[in-house]
Amino acid sequence: MHSEDTPAAVPLHSGIAALADRYDGYILDLWGVLHNGVEAYPGVIDCLDRLRTRGKRVCLLSNAPRRCAGVAEKLAGMGITPDHYDHLMTSGEATHDALADPPDEWHAALGSRCLHIGPPRDADVFEGLPIEMVDDPARADFVVNTGIDSFDETIADYEAILKSCAAHALPMVCANPDLVVVVGTKMAICAGMLAQRYEELGGSVRYHGKPHAPVYRRCFDLLGIQDRARIAAVGDSFRTDVAGANAAGIDALLVTSGIHLEELATAWGEHPDPARLAAAAAASGHTPQGAIPRFHW
Repeated sequence: MHSEDTPAAVPLHSGIAALADRYDGYILDLWGVLHNGVEAYPGVIDCLDRLRTRGKRVCLLSNAPRRCAGVAEKLAGMGITPDHYDHLMTSGEATHDALADPPDEWHAALGSRCLHIGPPRDADVFEGLPIEMVDDPARADFVVNTGIDSFDETIADYEAILKSCAAHALPMVCANPDLVVVVGTKMAICAGMLAQRYEELGGSVRYHGKPHAPVYRRCFDLLGIQDRARIAAVGDSFRTDVAGANAAGIDALLVTSGIHLEELATAWGEHPDPARLAAAAAASGHTPQGAIPRFHW
């Protein structure tokens, strides 16, 4: 029994084995869950194999600001090949789709001249689109923000370009709502952090990817599982993975060794203190239905 002042405990599980029979479909985050941007985490490929052997359907869902083909290639380089999952969806793919076929009046009014904030590696978002790329905010109709060029950059490095875009009242499309990501053993800021600053400067932003509903609807269509109670989303972020799953009406499983590792004050791959985990969930406003220390069987 919990008092009103005590956050509800989050059920802790040692791995996916304890939960496998509860779900038919899994929506899996990539960074912080399957890999660290450099290599797959120990036990990940074995776990994916075991899920597939049991007939589970797996849709990978990443807030990577690149299209699916490029992300699939990167995964394959880490040993996570297409025979380990059924489908793949990215926020970059969702961004491309929204630019190609505007889902609303806001996107339809963007115009044709685009300024890209982000590295050349994300340029596939614009592939095949009738867009003129420009590098001067004065010449642009809108901005597509895919993130930082180098993983050691900070918001301060982008303050000038963000202020210039805001001064020209350019609408911004954000291709990755994440604020931070784990790269190896370090944290790097993401496009979501730049977009958040842009909103502070008065800019108008639309986001594609988790935790926003459209990308989950795409995953549900791909999985083809009607009963939402039989689908679980596995991720390492309260703000995107848990919030997105909760809003979409499916269970969320939090991997505690991802971006919240320091906050939970635990060693990688080990269970956090239950009280600290409950407090972190309560503080975020997003409570997972369960937690695992890392994604393994």
